[in-house]
Amino acid sequence: MSRNRMLGIEKIGRLLIKLSVPATVSMLVNALYNIVDTIFIGRGVGYLAIGGLTIAFPIQMLIMAASLMIGVGAASVVSRSLGAKNQERAEQAAGNSFFAVAVLGGLISLLGSALIHPLLRIFGATPELLPYAKEYLQVILIGSLYFPFVVSSNNLIRAEGKAKVAMFSMLIGAISNIILDYIFIFPLQMGIFGAAFATILSQFASAVFVFTYFRSGRSALQVRLRHLNPEWGILREITAVGLASFARNAAGSLVIVIVNNLLGVYGGNLAISVYGIMQRMIRFLFMPLFGIVQGMQPIVGYNYGAKKVDRVKRAVKLSLISATLFAMTTSGLVQLFPEQVIRLFSKEPELIKEGVYALRFVILMAPVVGVQIVGAALFQAIGKAVPSIILTLSREVLLLIPLVLIMPRFFGLTGIWVSFPLADFFAMLITTVLLVREMGIIVRLVKP
Repeated sequence: MSRNRMLGIEKIGRLLIKLSVPATVSMLVNALYNIVDTIFIGRGVGYLAIGGLTIAFPIQMLIMAASLMIGVGAASVVSRSLGAKNQERAEQAAGNSFFAVAVLGGLISLLGSALIHPLLRIFGATPELLPYAKEYLQVILIGSLYFPFVVSSNNLIRAEGKAKVAMFSMLIGAISNIILDYIFIFPLQMGIFGAAFATILSQFASAVFVFTYFRSGRSALQVRLRHLNPEWGILREITAVGLASFARNAAGSLVIVIVNNLLGVYGGNLAISVYGIMQRMIRFLFMPLFGIVQGMQPIVGYNYGAKKVDRVKRAVKLSLISATLFAMTTSGLVQLFPEQVIRLFSKEPELIKEGVYALRFVILMAPVVGVQIVGAALFQAIGKAVPSIILTLSREVLLLIPLVLIMPRFFGLTGIWVSFPLADFFAMLITTVLLVREMGIIVRLVKP
């Protein structure tokens, strides 16, 4: 009853803060880890090692994408089932997600290790960057055996209203990663292997924490062995709803592959390393926005299932305002101090010069990105997979990929950097149209 009262009755503003702040904090810490990791590698190994990370990063994104597909899809089913007072179906969805991530982790580790060389070459590895990328990815693929479980389960934990538990899971991984990174890279001089080893050890610590939580009986989802048996109807729904998250991250991975290859032509290893730094900065700017929508989704999913439209509208409105204000603040600070930001990662004068120039372009339209993230999350939360996928693909596939393929033909390397804000702006316009239309549909559906 306490959870039902919280999601169905408690004031939306207070509830959104309660659920979003832990998720936002954990996202910020996780994004900060990625920045610190890159700083340690840049200063402890060199800018070519950053380039190696940039090549391996799309593969890590694909692992994350598949894990989020299961986690976000299952969380949507869980939220709506709990809102409709169907406890058994919620627990079936959770159990089936555990089954799916176990199969997923094994396949990723096996196939990734077998195909590592051709994968890295397709993803843009130059001869100088290939050794760094391979050494790093070989270790990361070991962690893929259990990392999907962590990603997926954190979404389930948030869906049952336990945002602080999910926050602690991510904090354990991020903080231990930062500490181990420093130890392995500097005192022990383990190079890029040390960075990867620190990552999989910290992921394992998070996995142990999440597993212990579900076994402790503190979860509202009491998953039994029977819930692990695959129910193909539930698995199809999980996949369909979560497909938008997979599409967003997979499309992001595809963009990175294309950009890496283009940068190799128009800018070389230095430009690839600059792009790697900017990826970390962009994730730092955008991760808190995903924290906000992770707080929004269980509220929207539960109240949509309970047909409380006013609460759905209020949650969406507050999420839009919060995400936009946050994006404006963080991107504004980076625009004011771009050189100081790039200097954190490297002392190379050429990298700093190119990094400052590129960063100003790439984050130019960051303040409007929150609109698209909230819009896609709304459709996921209410179980409408198709519009969520459309919104996800609009920026990465329909806009950004054509732009990065066309613009450098006329403007060279600058054309690549300018493509990012152009895609952000037009994706925001598309999202606004679909979002306004859907809110009108929701209101009409529940009118007596």
